[in-house]
Amino acid sequence: MAYWQDGPGTLLIGTTAVPLEVAASYRARTRGLLGRDGVEGAMLLTPAASVHTFRMRFPIDVAYLDRRLRVIALTTMPPGRLGLPRPRARHVLEAGAGVMAGWGLRVGSVVAVSAPSR
Repeated sequence: MAYWQDGPGTLLIGTTAVPLEVAASYRARTRGLLGRDGVEGAMLLTPAASVHTFRMRFPIDVAYLDRRLRVIALTTMPPGRLGLPRPRARHVLEAGAGVMAGWGLRVGSVVAVSAPSR
């Protein structure tokens, strides 16, 4: 089991490498993408089982991941929404709306993360 730290990393989806920002501390998860105009690559919130888009400036793709980093659900959320908690989710990936499909990410996909751990 990995114990994550806040910081940069890389998300691997098959052969696609995506810049990643890890938000593992309570403070970083709470801030998330709030106050930003976009996201370069993706953000991994861990641990997390749900997200919201209140006070966000742009729509996002959301992928819920289980403990093995397998995608168990995907959705696109406009600003001002509350996502339903996913009981089996341990991590949540966020990215700009529409980009996850371009990466080939779908339910059942398994991702790999190269990121700081403690």
